[in-house]
Amino acid sequence: MNNGPLMSSHILILCTHNSARSVLSEGMLNHLAARLGRDVVAHSAGSAPSGRLNPFAIEALNNAGIATSAYRSKSWDEFTTPDSPALSIVITVCDSAAAEQCPVFFGSNPDGGQPVKVHWGYPDPSNAEGGDEGKRRAFELTRQAIGYRMLQLLALPLDTMDRAALQTALIEIGRS
Repeated sequence: MNNGPLMSSHILILCTHNSARSVLSEGMLNHLAARLGRDVVAHSAGSAPSGRLNPFAIEALNNAGIATSAYRSKSWDEFTTPDSPALSIVITVCDSAAAEQCPVFFGSNPDGGQPVKVHWGYPDPSNAEGGDEGKRRAFELTRQAIGYRMLQLLALPLDTMDRAALQTALIEIGRS
């Protein structure tokens, strides 16, 4: 097996319903990558998409200056076809998605193998107490926590790291 550098910069973020945490992650990663001039494109999906985006997730992203009009809740099946973007990384952000058997995703690594997979769990802000204000606070705190990890991801030399080094770095970011 060749452990050569990863060439692509497409990252898929998974959460079961693709309505909150994965959408926050997609928005933050794309926003920060654009601000930093990094050639990284984030996508989000779910195993059982709800078909709707959580309005508190959209509000948190919009309040951070991130446009969300093109976002939608979608199935991970959209990323399993040969014409899907070649993925370098797959990140699960909810425990239920991490426990699910993922489909085969087309990787971008030189050996043609699967993308590097990692779990970065976040509590579900949809379950926050305190009514709408409690949920708004929880979504904003989750957005900030996600942004912190995405900045660490974007600081990595993704185009030159081999699979093993990337996997190790992503696990360490998940522990932060």
